[in-house]
Amino acid sequence: MVGLEFWVGWMAMMSPAWRVVLVLCVMGAPRFAVAADLPVSSAPQPTAPAAYAPAAPDWIVTVGIEGRVVPAWPGAPDSKLTWSGLPLFSIRNEGMPPDYFGPRDSFGIRLINLPQFKFGPVAKIIWERKAADYTQLYGLGDVNYAVQLGAFAEFWAVPWLRLRGEVRQGIGGETGVTGDVFLDAVVPAGQFRLSAGPRVTLQSAAAVSPYFSITQAQAITANTLQPGLPALTAYSANGGLYSYGAGGEVEYFFNPQWTAHVFTEYDRLTGSVADSPLVTQRGSPNQFTFGLGATYSFTMHPLW
Repeated sequence: MVGLEFWVGWMAMMSPAWRVVLVLCVMGAPRFAVAADLPVSSAPQPTAPAAYAPAAPDWIVTVGIEGRVVPAWPGAPDSKLTWSGLPLFSIRNEGMPPDYFGPRDSFGIRLINLPQFKFGPVAKIIWERKAADYTQLYGLGDVNYAVQLGAFAEFWAVPWLRLRGEVRQGIGGETGVTGDVFLDAVVPAGQFRLSAGPRVTLQSAAAVSPYFSITQAQAITANTLQPGLPALTAYSANGGLYSYGAGGEVEYFFNPQWTAHVFTEYDRLTGSVADSPLVTQRGSPNQFTFGLGATYSFTMHPLW
C-alpha cells in the first residue's frame, strides 16, 4: 500500500498534461510488448520453375483399300488382265499435310522424314504365276510368290516435284535385284491433288529369268500342248533395262477424313525381256495397270 500511496501522491503533484502522457504510455505498453514478441517472417525460398515439356502431337492414322486391274502375268497381251487388292496404311503427326504415295511406290517406313528428303526400308509382294490358268503358259511351269525387300530414298527438289528411287532384293519366286526410279509432279488443285510423271525399272537376270526364260524342255511341252498357238523356242533372258513408261493419279479429298483416288500406269517392256518369245509370240510389250481406292483418316494418341 505504501507504493500505491507514493504513486498517487506523485501523480497529484504532476501537471494535467503529464498525467495524460503517463496514462497513454501505460495503455500502449502491452501492445509494444506483443509486437516485440512476434516472430520475424522470412520470405519464401525461390523455387526453380518446372521444365516445360510440350505434349506430343496426336497421330493421324490413315487406313484404306485399293483394287487394281493388272496384266495377268509379266509380258501378257493387252487382253489378258486380272485383278488384285491391297490394304493402305500410313501415320503422320497432326497438323502435317496428307502424305503423297505414288501408284508404283512400295510399302515403306520413313526412318528419315525431312521436308525435302525421306529414307527408309520398303517391301513389295510379287504375285505368283500359275501356268495352268492361261493357255499361253501351258508347259512353262509355275513361278511362286516373291517378296522384295530393300530401301527407298525420296528427294523433293521443290514442294511439287518428287524424285523417288527404290532398290529391292527378291526372295522366293525370283531372287534378283530390282531398281525403280519415279519422277512425279504433285499439284494440289482445290479439293483435288493431281500427280503424273515418268518411270524406269531395271532388273538383274535372276529377277527376270523365271518369267521370260524358256528351257528347251518347256518349249517342246508348250508347243505340244498348244499346237494352235505360235511356237515357242528356248530363250535365256538377261538383266538390264526392264521397262520405261509413265503414270498419273487423281485424288479427291471429300473432307479431312475421306479421300478417293484413281490412277493408271503404262510400262513398255524393253531389252532382253521384250525379246522373249513369250512376249513376241504370245504376249505384248505394252503393260497397263488401272487402280481405284479410298482411305479414311482418324486421330489417335501416340503409342510411345
